[in-house]
Amino acid sequence: MSTPDNTKLYNTAYSLAIFTIAYNILEGIIATWFGVADESLTLFGFGVDSFIEFISGLGIAHMITRIRNNPNAHRDNFERTALRVTGYAFYILVGGLVITSVINIMYGKNPETTLWGVIISLISIVVMLFLLAGKMRVGRALHSEAILSDASCTRVCIYMSLVLLASSALYEFFKIPYVDSIGSLGLAWFSYREGKECFEKAASDKYCHCEH
Repeated sequence: MSTPDNTKLYNTAYSLAIFTIAYNILEGIIATWFGVADESLTLFGFGVDSFIEFISGLGIAHMITRIRNNPNAHRDNFERTALRVTGYAFYILVGGLVITSVINIMYGKNPETTLWGVIISLISIVVMLFLLAGKMRVGRALHSEAILSDASCTRVCIYMSLVLLASSALYEFFKIPYVDSIGSLGLAWFSYREGKECFEKAASDKYCHCEH
């Protein structure tokens, strides 16, 4: 049975998962909107990734409910389906980013501005650091490999935010050509690794850490 302290920790973990879902929806809407408006492929791809993380977040919230009720229970069909859908979505994003970035480089296409990429990435880094600290604290307190694995995936989101920040800042302040397309390839790399990990998790009961 869960102790009162454990119940509080699981409630905190669930609250962090719900906040992550809500934040990813908002971030996805804003990032894709400005990505299209400013013709920034990296910002648009970052926004699409946020929507994919929203799907993943649904599985995480369900997982926390499951392990709160029975810490020794294995993944159920809902979690495995969420992982597979997330994995396919990541692979589709990879294909879209790679193809579009190659076309942009071939035709010398650059964004009108990447200022919003700088702003959104900085906000994302702050929010994800907060979520990472909270998930790590709860995961360690509960000795939960599942929650610690989710925290490691949050760390990958920070890496992707840094890619967006670097590409956006280099273009906005130094007008380096093709850097936006190169940044989108960086996002594609992380998306591929995350997609691969989703399928690996769906095929097993292990909670491998996605530190790439």
